[in-house]
Amino acid sequence: MSTESLSTFQSALTGLDVEYTETTTDAFSETLTEIVEEPAVGAPLVGYDVSLDDVPVTCGPSTGELTEAATGVTGVDKAVAEHGSLLLPSDEGGTEPVSLYPPTHVAVVQASDVLPDVKAATEWLDGEFTAGRRSTVFATGVSATGDMGALVEGVHGPANVHVVVITDQ
Repeated sequence: MSTESLSTFQSALTGLDVEYTETTTDAFSETLTEIVEEPAVGAPLVGYDVSLDDVPVTCGPSTGELTEAATGVTGVDKAVAEHGSLLLPSDEGGTEPVSLYPPTHVAVVQASDVLPDVKAATEWLDGEFTAGRRSTVFATGVSATGDMGALVEGVHGPANVHVVVITDQ
């Protein structure tokens, strides 16, 4: 990750009406607590030096908790700076449903995982699929559909997205 990639990422997110916050490992829990609207659910932040333990988030939510949640908090595998895209895993930790069902998705990204472009993401994914990964989701901005004519946001996923970048990871 370069400073330029992070700046490009922030600019792309702004263009998508996605909120953006930078934090550090030490300030992570406090920052996330300020952002999260309760009730909140989350998926474990695998591979991070932070956790959701000190944040008002229920990890491993039941179906009822998931449908009642105002906020879903997940980590992402990588982010694509040029488009503001998030690469979400389909995993047993529930990242995909936690990112989709609540009206607000808070995505946690390590600054070192912000890739400059789709080419870099594709190269990274090539290695992942070779190693046995079966799927990944590219999510860019809020959910939007024009299936019925007019553009409607939040029908097939979150109506709001907030990206939290951990700058010292």
